[in-house]
Amino acid sequence: MNPKQLPPLSRDESKLVARRRRGRNIAMLIVLIALSGLFYAVAMVKLTKPDLAP
Repeated sequence: MNPKQLPPLSRDESKLVARRRRGRNIAMLIVLIALSGLFYAVAMVKLTKPDLAP
């Protein structure tokens, strides 16, 4: 066996890895949606707010 190769995962280990990955993907989705909402809100405020410069 090549020292750089990892042994194959068991079925339970593979399910655990997939579950963790799915959890991270969902967390990233939530963060991306929140950032998109924040950028949208900031853009709407900037577009609707009257310019107060003299």
